[in-house]
Amino acid sequence: MTALRRHNMDVPPLAQVKGIDVHRGQSKVLESASVNVGAGEVVAVMGHNGSGKTTLIEAFAGILPLRSGEVIWNYGGETILVRDSDGRRNPPPPMGLTLQKGGICGDETVSERLAVSLSVAGILPREEQLLELLGDWGLRHRSNDRVAHLSGGLSRRLSILCGLAPAALSETPRVVLMDEPSEGLDESAKEILKGWIRGLSSRNHGILVATHDKDLSSCADRILTIEDNLLSESPGESLGESHQLPEIGEPSEQSTISSLIRWSMRMELRNPIETVGRATPAVVAILLSYALMMDYELQTHDSRLLAALVLAPAFIASISSPALVSRLAESDCGRWWDSVAGPMARPAFSISGASVLLPIPVTYISWYVLSGSVDGQVSSEVLAWLWIPALAMVDLAIASTALHLLVSDLSRSSAAPAPLLLVVMVWPFMELTDALSSIIDNGMTWGLSIHDPLVTCIVASLISALVWLSAVLIPDY
Repeated sequence: MTALRRHNMDVPPLAQVKGIDVHRGQSKVLESASVNVGAGEVVAVMGHNGSGKTTLIEAFAGILPLRSGEVIWNYGGETILVRDSDGRRNPPPPMGLTLQKGGICGDETVSERLAVSLSVAGILPREEQLLELLGDWGLRHRSNDRVAHLSGGLSRRLSILCGLAPAALSETPRVVLMDEPSEGLDESAKEILKGWIRGLSSRNHGILVATHDKDLSSCADRILTIEDNLLSESPGESLGESHQLPEIGEPSEQSTISSLIRWSMRMELRNPIETVGRATPAVVAILLSYALMMDYELQTHDSRLLAALVLAPAFIASISSPALVSRLAESDCGRWWDSVAGPMARPAFSISGASVLLPIPVTYISWYVLSGSVDGQVSSEVLAWLWIPALAMVDLAIASTALHLLVSDLSRSSAAPAPLLLVVMVWPFMELTDALSSIIDNGMTWGLSIHDPLVTCIVASLISALVWLSAVLIPDY
């Protein structure tokens, strides 16, 4: 279809989708859609439930795969291909994003979440400015509370503020994407929202907002209506008084990936369900292995059994579903991170969400518990080199986490066959079992034979690396 025109044809739009086809499952939601958002424009997207408003917002953000077309942003004189139908993808430039479900994890505090939204947008989050922003939206008194403890209305205020603030504090024109922002707001909050939208427009920022609210859409300069997968355009009323926005913030280096990793670690330190959830089955496995090994004699049994039982607790801890998956599923938190971090989100989460600390201590504890019948000299030799297969188990843990993240992004992540992907991780586990068995029988050897412990551990790590690479690349192609 013909591209919907922007007001000033001489200035490149801040963001645009060109001829995109987007499917949800087997259904085509958008067909040959082309939309521009220019500097200083407020564009409202309207349509009935299921018409494709959210799809258009998420397509602009680069979250959704495209059957055809491309998404292009312009920022600071640079043209950025955010996503296209050939599978190419890049993170969008600094922007504001408010998803329909908020995109916020309940374990975050109010001020932390606002600070994160500014950090990933390249703005230094100063405490006094954070408090000023929270005060404007009636959230200052809850700045240290967890988001899970907020009411629905206050939580919605926070998600809107986190979408608006990266533009409000930026001198360079930016895009703000908002999906049903007025949902759950009282009248006073709606007035603040409309005032901020008009204020951002006066500073040359572009706003694309999906809404059912005719009162909110009255502040738009253009109205896009989606019907039968196609877009039509009509002029807006551009109503509303501009709100006095805060002063421009201090720019800083955009720290998307480092912010993502710090966020993941902070959530786990605050609520260590990841560590507890992985350590508990590991302890149970050690106790069960001990019960099996009570009458074990190394001289009369294959050392592979001992090696497998020693490594099994760390293996179980490594392949257990990470708590990060449930955190990212909460209120579409993962989709928010996927948008701002782009294709690097899953690789970063597969590392920060993996059990990288548990495999080595769990493996040593398991050996101490299960090696009672092993000769002291053999045990000393094993203890000196046990860290090598245990370290390779860390690679296995990272690959397993990547598989869990891949499965969680499938349209039917709870379908029975999906978790069976983890069966492939038995292969590197068997290689590590052979390596430890060789160390028990022959000590550490440094040959280059495929059966030497070091080579076997390297093979296990390479298998894990290939699984990891497949898990982080497949979803984007």
